Amino acid sequence: MDGYIDDGLGCDARDGGAADVLDVEDWPIWTKEVSTFEWTYDSTEVCYILEGEAIVTPQDGEPVTLRAQDLVNFSAGLHCTWQVVEPITKHYLLKPDNAPG
Repeated sequence: MDGYIDDGLGCDARDGGAADVLDVEDWPIWTKEVSTFEWTYDSTEVCYILEGEAIVTPQDGEPVTLRAQDLVNFSAGLHCTWQVVEPITKHYLLKPDNAPG
């Protein structure tokens, strides 16, 4: 992925070297096999995709493809459908709703 996405749908993606600054290697790891499922984010989540590919489609929004080295921000309250097209592994960090940036 090149550049930065802010589609107003609560799902922003791009790396741009921020992963090193955020020390993502210290965050927990989540993995998921090829599948499709719905998800609602109860809190803001930042994640860094290590491997795999998924298409995340916000409710009433356009799909966003996530791949290795993408840094992604999911806003609290976002309801979306995940379509994992290649087994995916990501570091993730849950942020309190009142946390800055």
